[in-house]
Amino acid sequence: MRNLCLLLFMTVLVNVPALASGIVPSFIENDIPDARMVGAGRMTYLTMDIYDAALYAPQGRLSNERPLALSLTYLRSLRGARIAGRTVEEMRGQGFHDELTLAAWHNTLQEIFPDVGNGTTLTGVLKKDGTTIFYRDGVEIGRIADPRFGQRFFSIWLAPDTTEPALRRRLLATSE
Repeated sequence: MRNLCLLLFMTVLVNVPALASGIVPSFIENDIPDARMVGAGRMTYLTMDIYDAALYAPQGRLSNERPLALSLTYLRSLRGARIAGRTVEEMRGQGFHDELTLAAWHNTLQEIFPDVGNGTTLTGVLKKDGTTIFYRDGVEIGRIADPRFGQRFFSIWLAPDTTEPALRRRLLATSE
């Protein structure tokens, strides 16, 4: 009986984050009224868990005319410069080859993205006007006003040609 109680207790502890995952952080609600989670998933590279991702949109439905937010809660330590570099590599891999623009975005991202550790959450919010606002643990850390950037940045996870189609399906809550 004692082992059964311990097992039940551990199951509840493990599932607490899953139960809380539907809660929309207040800073996202400030930028996206009536935000709801669209979907969520874990990014794993080989056998390493990298981050948990959650996608938010008004009423939990994506639209090209509406804002969205993507939160990444890191499960390991990474340098901000590495995150910025990987972001630009992904944009290039999706066919964006304006090297001057990519270099400018890369420099800006290196200034914005901090080093992260286990539990750090970085969130990007794409506003209706095309501005992208970045937050670290709910505190604004930078903005990029170029609408082309927002389109390219969020396409890393949401475009059909993403390098992580299984994560995309979970974020979009689809089975395609």
